Amino acid sequence: MIFHLVERAEWERAAAAGEYAPESLRGDGFIHCSTLAQLVATANAWFRGRRGLVVLCIDESRLDAPLRFERPIGQSDPRARETFPHLYGALKPDAVVEVVAFPCDCTGEFILPSELHGYR
Repeated sequence: MIFHLVERAEWERAAAAGEYAPESLRGDGFIHCSTLAQLVATANAWFRGRRGLVVLCIDESRLDAPLRFERPIGQSDPRARETFPHLYGALKPDAVVEVVAFPCDCTGEFILPSELHGYR
């Protein structure tokens, strides 16, 4: 299972259209994803304080596009030694098995929602 953070409204539009192809797919050539162990750190590094986010729980076996585990593309990422799941193509809604609300707390920090504890 891999995970992707997105604004709820953006995901709902994409799901209704039958395909999710965010700006990162056009700009970087892939959709940035995380493992469960990386999810909270990713949220706090790139989405701190943002409201209206959801986590897409993606079943790797349902993907149509290639998935590669690679290092971050930016040299400034403190997690440059880790590998992250990168999806090289659009995400079809049927690969998403669950959509979980991902609110930040009053300080803007994220913690793992209890709904995701079952994916450990």
